[in-house]
Amino acid sequence: MPFTREQLAQKRDTKIRVAMSERAPIWLTNEAYRPHSDALLFDLVYANPVYGWVSQRFKYDGFNDVLYQMGEHRLSEAEALSVQDQEPYITGEIATFVLNEPGNRPSPASPLSRI
Repeated sequence: MPFTREQLAQKRDTKIRVAMSERAPIWLTNEAYRPHSDALLFDLVYANPVYGWVSQRFKYDGFNDVLYQMGEHRLSEAEALSVQDQEPYITGEIATFVLNEPGNRPSPASPLSRI
């Protein structure tokens, strides 16, 4: 029996909160329901500590209970401001806190590396 849109959204919300809550606040945009494949397609917009404001495309497969990332792109300041006018999907504090993920941070070449 196929899932209803509400059932899929509830299952998706559980997955998103586990996977993305540390990135809050997060805005949900462009949601599309695919009843024939028991799936939801949507974008999550948030401030990435390394790349700035990004929009990530996701597919939630309700049958397999899997969240797939389908790509991302960086947002301009104007695009980010227009999204922030809406209520966040997952609330969180906006602070100057940066996650300690040095492996994901681009770093300039060290002057010693040229020797």
